[in-house]
Amino acid sequence: MSHSFPPHAFPTHAFQTEDARLPPIAEKVIAGERLNAADALVLHSSFDLLAIGWLANHVRERMHGNVTYFNVNRHINPTNVCVAACRLCAFGRKKDSPGAYTMALEEAWQTAASGYSEAVTEFHIVGGLHPDLPFSYFLELISGLKQRFPQVHLKAFTMVEVAYLAKRGKLTIRQTLEQLKNAGVDSLPGGGAEIFAERVRAIICDHKINGDQWLETARTAHQLGLRSNATMLYGHVENDEDRVDHLLKLRNLQDETHGFQTFIPLAFHPENTVLRHLPTTTGMLDIKTIAISRLVLDNFPHVKAYWQMLTPRIAQTALRFGADDIDGTVVEEKIYHDAGATTPQGLHREELMRLIREAGREPVERDTLYHQVSRTETSLTVAV
Repeated sequence: MSHSFPPHAFPTHAFQTEDARLPPIAEKVIAGERLNAADALVLHSSFDLLAIGWLANHVRERMHGNVTYFNVNRHINPTNVCVAACRLCAFGRKKDSPGAYTMALEEAWQTAASGYSEAVTEFHIVGGLHPDLPFSYFLELISGLKQRFPQVHLKAFTMVEVAYLAKRGKLTIRQTLEQLKNAGVDSLPGGGAEIFAERVRAIICDHKINGDQWLETARTAHQLGLRSNATMLYGHVENDEDRVDHLLKLRNLQDETHGFQTFIPLAFHPENTVLRHLPTTTGMLDIKTIAISRLVLDNFPHVKAYWQMLTPRIAQTALRFGADDIDGTVVEEKIYHDAGATTPQGLHREELMRLIREAGREPVERDTLYHQVSRTETSLTVAV
């Protein structure tokens, strides 16, 4: 006999599992106690996805109730020219390669304007490590955007880009971040973290700063009052221990700075990369990674199901497995589509809200700092 329940009235039941290793972990989660590395490894090795999901959903609802966040944003990638040759990347090009591009400042500002409407509350700006562009280009890019769109939050430059700009400009990380902040950078995205383990970085991104340098750059940004996100790229050559190590390093830094807003697990897309022989991630791994992230990162306010990489369907499902954010409208996304992502380039606000509602959640539009955005036909108001 089947029972149907209206949205927001799903029955709650006691924790159930057939994996005898999970009840002690469940006791800790329900009591609000912190999980350790051994707990996280057990979760990774368990195949009881529904039990792990129940726990992650318990934490998610304890923190956020039924709310799922989204925002109206626009991605801008000023250049795909990159000195690095990371094996995980299908976006970067050498400057004389086919498909290489670098936007003139006017072109970058025009790109922002072409996708801009009153609805946009965030520009998400990342690009390659260009061998020739001076630091002043990036400062002018930001200040020009801030001048033209003063009400739009500028989430710009990964820790990898910041460290590269510091090196090019013969500046310290702190000086670089101070100048970017003064130009108008409001917060930093979380990309380039990949996996912190040096063994893995040597294989997938040996041209990038190491894990400790990424964390130190984030620490400095947080000390300057800049919030940031954090990512983890999974589903390539890393193992369970590497993932757990990555999460715990982020958790330790968050204990210290409280500067991270959102954790974003990124599913590796091997197509068009040197690692194209690797299989794509499975739905099981995608959902489990979201759930374990929510359980381990007890001091991160938000866990995002990034629909561009997971597909809207998996992202929607993840809203019952620990995620409370589904990202934004995006308009155009280059980096993962170059790597073979077949998701739409952008989703309309109404489509995101439908995905959320059909998961039985309540959509709440946010700005980058998670202030609620209320809008009418003609205006929007950001709650502060």
